[in-house]
Amino acid sequence: MIEVGGGAVSLDDPWTLAGLAAVGVVLLFLILLVSAVRTAGRTARMTEPLLHHVSHLSARVQSLSDGQERLAGGLHHVSEAQAASQTAMLEMMERRLAEVQERMGETLHGSARRTARSLGELQERLQVIDKAQDNITRLSGDVLSLQDILSNKQTRGAFGEIQLREIVARALPSDGYTLQATLSNGRRADCLIHLPQPPGPIAVDAKFPLEGYEALHRAEGQDGRARAAQAFRLSVRKHIRDIADRYILEGETADGALMFLPSEAVYAELHANFPEVVREGFDARVWIVSPTTCMATLNTMRAVLKDARMKEQAGAIRRELSALYGDIERLAARVGNLDRHFGQAARDIEEIKISADKAGKRARRLDQFDFEDLKEEPAGRVLRLTDPAE
Repeated sequence: MIEVGGGAVSLDDPWTLAGLAAVGVVLLFLILLVSAVRTAGRTARMTEPLLHHVSHLSARVQSLSDGQERLAGGLHHVSEAQAASQTAMLEMMERRLAEVQERMGETLHGSARRTARSLGELQERLQVIDKAQDNITRLSGDVLSLQDILSNKQTRGAFGEIQLREIVARALPSDGYTLQATLSNGRRADCLIHLPQPPGPIAVDAKFPLEGYEALHRAEGQDGRARAAQAFRLSVRKHIRDIADRYILEGETADGALMFLPSEAVYAELHANFPEVVREGFDARVWIVSPTTCMATLNTMRAVLKDARMKEQAGAIRRELSALYGDIERLAARVGNLDRHFGQAARDIEEIKISADKAGKRARRLDQFDFEDLKEEPAGRVLRLTDPAE
């Protein structure tokens, strides 16, 4: 029980409890209202800079919006400029591409022409190579044929004779030699060169000691080489003796003869390793020659033949020179006469010119009625015209 204002209030009374609750609610509301007012004041004080900042942000947002609009306009211009630039760039790229395509076309066309030309040249070279291959094949066959020819003694001798004939035909006139000439002893020389006396006709015989030469190069060991060298030496000595006995005839041929070796290798081997055989040939008056030295020797003989023929024609040359001297003397006399005639004609022409000049002067004076007397010229300077019939 509570006493309030002289009255008693029971706490168990529902209305009392309700009133107390209402009073508590009102007090609580007042407390909350006061607290809210205080909080609102503080909040207002605190939100004032926030509101200022918000307004500043609003202004910034507005400026950003304006900048965004300007940026949008700039971007529009930029996009237009970019589009125009892209269009120009595309046009330029198209032109460049067309030029590049044209250049590539020209380059490809030129490359095609060069390639075609190179292929043509390659084909020509291949044809040349084919021809060379054919020539090599033929030469191989010719080498085999030459080996077959040289393996036979008779055909080998014919080979030497043919080579000698070609060399002599190139070096000497046709009437300066005789092929297969028969001598008084019945022997037949491969070639007889008609040199004047002395020394007289000289015989040339072709010999080809190939078997001994090949045996010398195939020999193995010191004994084998010695036997092969002795066989080669004996073969060449036999050829030298045969030529000396058959083709050196006193009173008919020269006191020497030539042995023609159709191989430079055999000739070099003989002079390099068998000098005693060469000296034996000198003693027998048989001179060993190769194709090269034979050509040099024949050229010397050609000079001898030419000199002999000049001597044979010396008398005729003297007679012709004497006749030529007489012709020259007569020509000189006639030239002198002609010169005198030319001098007389020149003097006559000069006198005719003087007379014509005087006649012209007289004609001009007559035309101008000028009858003054002309001075008489000396009688020796006047040309008298006579009748041709006199």
